Amino acid sequence: MSNKIYPIGIQNFEKIRKDGYFYIDKTALIYQMVKTGSYYFLSRPRRFGKSLLISTLEAYFQGKKELFSGLAMERLEKDWIEHPILHLDLNIEKYDVPQSLDNILEKSLTAWEKLYGAEPSERSFSLRFAGIIERAYAQTGQRVVILVDEYDKPMLQAIGNEELQKQFRNTLKPFYGALKTMDGCIKFALLTGVTKFGKVSVFSDLNNLDDISMWNEYIEICGISEREIHDNLEAELHEFAAARGVTYDKLCTELKENYDGYHFTHNSIGMYNPFSLLNAFKRKEFGSYWFETGTPTYLVKLLKKHHYNLERMAHEETDAQVLNSIDSESTNPIPVIYQSGYLTIKGYDERFGMYRLGFPNREVEEGFIRFLLPFYTNVSKVETPFAIQKFVREVESGDYNSFFRRLQSFFADTTYEVIREQELHYENVLFIIFKLIGFYTQVEYNTNDGRIDLVLRTDKFIYIMEFKLEGTAEEALQQINDKHYALPFEMDGRKLLKIGVNFSEKTRNVEKWVVE
Repeated sequence: MSNKIYPIGIQNFEKIRKDGYFYIDKTALIYQMVKTGSYYFLSRPRRFGKSLLISTLEAYFQGKKELFSGLAMERLEKDWIEHPILHLDLNIEKYDVPQSLDNILEKSLTAWEKLYGAEPSERSFSLRFAGIIERAYAQTGQRVVILVDEYDKPMLQAIGNEELQKQFRNTLKPFYGALKTMDGCIKFALLTGVTKFGKVSVFSDLNNLDDISMWNEYIEICGISEREIHDNLEAELHEFAAARGVTYDKLCTELKENYDGYHFTHNSIGMYNPFSLLNAFKRKEFGSYWFETGTPTYLVKLLKKHHYNLERMAHEETDAQVLNSIDSESTNPIPVIYQSGYLTIKGYDERFGMYRLGFPNREVEEGFIRFLLPFYTNVSKVETPFAIQKFVREVESGDYNSFFRRLQSFFADTTYEVIREQELHYENVLFIIFKLIGFYTQVEYNTNDGRIDLVLRTDKFIYIMEFKLEGTAEEALQQINDKHYALPFEMDGRKLLKIGVNFSEKTRNVEKWVVE
């Protein structure tokens, strides 16, 4: 029986090492970072180990050799020099008013000034920060280490509020710019976050950062790789399989389908979400652990604001410039959704430098689609699982009339704002519903030329559906027959149901369905 204690929710390296928590050794990569560069930026989704990376660097630069006993760093590092460290954690505040950022910066600067002194002439945040860096170096004789955790949280939380974003940007831009000004006094700096804001944003005064977010050699710096699972958790894999009553190979496949699949550059190995993976090992069951910790509503606001066609999400294409940088007005929702971890790199066209994106794994795909449903329909978050369960049971039993009546209830009370984007709204709701049903049945869903066709397969039935907007249900059924959509299924033993559906702009709902 495994005696590992999993560090779920624990982001402090010293606590993990002193209290005997399970730790996957990342220190060889950390040593490489420290010895081959000075200024770094790393973007990774939330709950991916960024705070633990910052904490590990802090312990290293504090010279706490004893914490690295048995790790690669113990063998690699010979000097163990203690450096002054300025650690700024922007994760702990809710940034809904301008003062929230000021309060965090004021608290940190005041604490550092108690250690290294203050000058009355240094009145702005950036001047105070620069003065602290200079005095820390002068007083200790060692260059300063600067660690910033979740540098982008104020900017992210202000998405949609351009005035607040502008104020945060105007505060942070000169503050981070102090790092470049004080280069001679700085040994090392790492800024981490979920996203990278570019263009006229907080980084424009700090253009000397090495952005390692898409560097292949640092792919394993956060998260857990397949190799690391087998090197560190082999006995636990067998225990997990036994507890689930499945074979070892089946368990490995299920883990991969649920939690693997994050690719942060092309031609790289996939990474597992560490938070979900360790939760699954601890409880010996599969769950949507990452989603239970909360998904930011700003993602949905962006999708709706830009009238995004959700069906595109599973096969979106873009280039590295878009993926790597978000403009602070967030005119494109895709880089935010990619950098937040809801989409990942699925393929790369080297000739044109284009990345193909998609959902990394089942946990993210199912969780994100479930999360979207209450924002696009009148179904509450609490009702969502029950509604999907009823949809699935209705199609499995052949009760298509109940299915369509339930579908009508999903469109009821559609707000006036969506009328302008009527067709897209209708397509998005259908996409969400059939995507969710598809996790329990077989669904093929296509949209083109202003129409939607769908094939839905259960154990007993095959449904072929055609949806029209402002046509007639009879025309939709006629199209199924004229285009011979049923031909591939005529030798199948299951009962075949052809259904034509019309959607009315006037009622903003499913108007009629006919079945053959």
